[in-house]
Amino acid sequence: MEVPDDPPECCPVCSVPYESVSVHEEGLMVNMRENERYSRVCLSPRDADGTATLEFYHHAHAQVHEGADASVADAPDG
Repeated sequence: MEVPDDPPECCPVCSVPYESVSVHEEGLMVNMRENERYSRVCLSPRDADGTATLEFYHHAHAQVHEGADASVADAPDG
């Protein structure tokens, strides 16, 4: 797992602040059940120098509830 050098301030998928971001280029497993730490994880595909990667934006519960006004339908196309 890697962390981007220059992460955006808000998630490019839902436009809400996030707690952390990680970059993955190999296999991984995602548990989609809500847990104590994160309410949501947004995935954003990227091309890192010709290598397909996924950026995971980890949203804490408070961030998701504070950003409830942000509509996913209005999120940028990335």
